[in-house]
Amino acid sequence: MAPSESPRPPDSVRRVAPKLVEITQEVLFGDVWERKELSKRDRSLMTCAVLTALYRPEQLRFHARLALTNGVTREELGEMITHVAFYAGWPSSVQAAQIIEEALGHATPLT
Repeated sequence: MAPSESPRPPDSVRRVAPKLVEITQEVLFGDVWERKELSKRDRSLMTCAVLTALYRPEQLRFHARLALTNGVTREELGEMITHVAFYAGWPSSVQAAQIIEEALGHATPLT
């Protein structure tokens, strides 16, 4: 994903930490997400798993939709949540299921 196509952070983040926004767009989305060693689909599934395990609901909302865009299915997100429950705990996984249901609902993938 080219830096110009990377997700836009909230304006509040841009105002407080513009350099963070710049390096997120250029390094994370402009370089790391573009590396060929892993597909964007795999990166999305791993990112959702880590965000579930670390209980990062705000980021999980965004990344669940990005995962759909990158080819991860709703069923795979559900399996990820079940798998992570045994390593990160039930509360994080139950919350992730609720967040993903709320975030995706009838949502379409990001374009």
